[in-house]
Amino acid sequence: MKKYIEQDGITYELRGEQYYPLLELPEQKEIGKYGRLHLEYLKKHRKGYHTSLLMEGTLNQRLCEIDIEANEMLETIITRLTYERGIDDDLKARDMLRWVAEMNNIKASAEEIVLQEVLHMHSPFLFFVISRFLSACLIDTNQNEKVV
Repeated sequence: MKKYIEQDGITYELRGEQYYPLLELPEQKEIGKYGRLHLEYLKKHRKGYHTSLLMEGTLNQRLCEIDIEANEMLETIITRLTYERGIDDDLKARDMLRWVAEMNNIKASAEEIVLQEVLHMHSPFLFFVISRFLSACLIDTNQNEKVV
């Protein structure tokens, strides 16, 4: 008997009297906070969709994309809110405690928005919605200029 055989694009190795497939998982990337939260949401509320992503081997990639998009969204929202509320280095130099309080408030607000988007937007159109939201945040509605 041959040690290795190939059938249907899969290589099999002989171990004892039986052939076992030599399978490799795609490269797994590190999943961040929002990717893990979305994974928990999928496991609890969207079991079929979670299983299909898992079987296709695209779950990790999808979670990484969601995490990246969510972090970009978070940064954009924080930038926008600091601009709208006038929180800048001048305030930081004048009143450090107020600046810290304002930044903590802004960060908490931005995280709440992102959590709502990541956890409750589970459709395939998530990236479309997030990209539209990001582009809307980048445009100053009063002056029609880019803020960033």
